[in-house]
Amino acid sequence: MAEFVIIGGGVYGAGVAYWLAEQGAEVVLLEARDIGNGASAGPGKRGTRANGRDVRELPLIRLSHDMWPTLHERLGAPAFFETTGHLQLIEREQDVAAAEARALMQNSFGTETHLLDRSAVRDIEPAVSDAVIGALHCPRDGVTDHTAATEAFAEAARRAGAEVRTNTKVVAVERGGERVEAVMTSAGDRVEVGRCLYMLANAGVPQWLGEALRLPVWSRTFQVLITAPVAGPGIRHLIGHMSRTLAIKSEAGGRIMVSGGLPGIWDPVAERGTAVAASIEANLADAAAVFPMLDGAEVEVADADHLETVSVDGIPVIDQVPGAANAIYATAWCGHGWAIAPAVTQMLAEWGLSGQRPGVLAPFSHNRFAG
Repeated sequence: MAEFVIIGGGVYGAGVAYWLAEQGAEVVLLEARDIGNGASAGPGKRGTRANGRDVRELPLIRLSHDMWPTLHERLGAPAFFETTGHLQLIEREQDVAAAEARALMQNSFGTETHLLDRSAVRDIEPAVSDAVIGALHCPRDGVTDHTAATEAFAEAARRAGAEVRTNTKVVAVERGGERVEAVMTSAGDRVEVGRCLYMLANAGVPQWLGEALRLPVWSRTFQVLITAPVAGPGIRHLIGHMSRTLAIKSEAGGRIMVSGGLPGIWDPVAERGTAVAASIEANLADAAAVFPMLDGAEVEVADADHLETVSVDGIPVIDQVPGAANAIYATAWCGHGWAIAPAVTQMLAEWGLSGQRPGVLAPFSHNRFAG
């Protein structure tokens, strides 16, 4: 028997394992493949931003902002976070008022935000298109080597005493009364649950909830492009946009990552994704419209291999499993759960240890969907 059993070895599973083990808890983490697969995987670096977030997430990103720059030191790993700042570009006059309101809101929650005019944008991002009339700037945002960060959490959890089992797929969850008693693996092992079971495998969570709870969430595969090296002054910031489905960031060797939510096609049997030519063209066209240096850029990588889960209101669902007093789940990170991971994983560990949900997580309860 383990005090705490965790399903899922992405950043959330590995992070919770670390925070629990660091406090002396007995932890077993079960990952169906390798550490850092699924939504925590993919090419390049992961955008780590406060800019443009749902108001319910702003308290969490404020806490995570304070953690990211030195988190690698705590985990005993090389640095994996870089502060680049985030620009949410504006091309339409009708979006300026909304940007002003967002700047006011973000600043009120402790997220430093500046509304830049046309000239100020070009002072810090000179390659931007003439069509850009302004931007929201969050200077504390940045990018993270997500593979390195997830592996650092897992390795630190091991050093603290956690048992991390990879290539161990959970096939059943056993209940007894108002508790989860054990999980069964594909190898036939029965892992008993002492104090708490965490279901943190993102896209896999709805199947474990079963008939206990049907959530308004679904899975899709977001497409990520990395160009061949591009000539020009480069792109200095993490880039978003007020009116285009677009995210841009610099990668090593003069390459540029272009994403933003356009989908690929997922094969649930093979558990693989396929990039879609129309989505590639649309993403590149949007990117070139705001950074002309990307016009005609060649694509070296078109990745659609990592399934993400999204909710109907665009923020994650984090709650106790109905009818199971010792089970906590989290899912539907909506493609941007990465930035809040340090704070949320620590809070999930505190929840399991104390039995009390941290108040800042209350807005993410599944009760918000009740009629």
